[in-house]
Amino acid sequence: MFDAIRRLLTDRATPRSHAEALPDAPSVDDLQLAACVLLLEVAHIDGEFSDVERTRLHQSLQRHFGLDEAGIASLLEAAEAERERSVDHFRYTQQLLAGYDLGQKMLLAELMWGIILADGTVDDHEAWLVRKLGHLMNLEPAYLSQARQAVRSDE
Repeated sequence: MFDAIRRLLTDRATPRSHAEALPDAPSVDDLQLAACVLLLEVAHIDGEFSDVERTRLHQSLQRHFGLDEAGIASLLEAAEAERERSVDHFRYTQQLLAGYDLGQKMLLAELMWGIILADGTVDDHEAWLVRKLGHLMNLEPAYLSQARQAVRSDE
């Protein structure tokens, strides 16, 4: 019984690459995957992933990651699989903290706010999650506020 519990905890704690999760999927950049997992989490946090949020996410991936339709589909499939089995956000934020500079993290914060504001409402859970993710990526609250204002001024 203890071995079964140990295997369960080890399987959950040991990060698997997206290639292991989806062996037939084309290769996906790890930083793009981490960012997409967080964007999907932001989209889902209010319990509704609306069509307008889905469209905003799709446009963001195309515009900022330079992906074609097949690349977007592959990234979204891998990110959704990661999101469904993840237990926290730490692993993804740490990847981004190590791999992104301040400008890239600010852009990611803008993308998060873009998804949140796409449906015209800001749920308390959405605002909380962006603050939490920003904190984990060492983004000051003022940077998050600037990101939110940047999205609002673009609309």
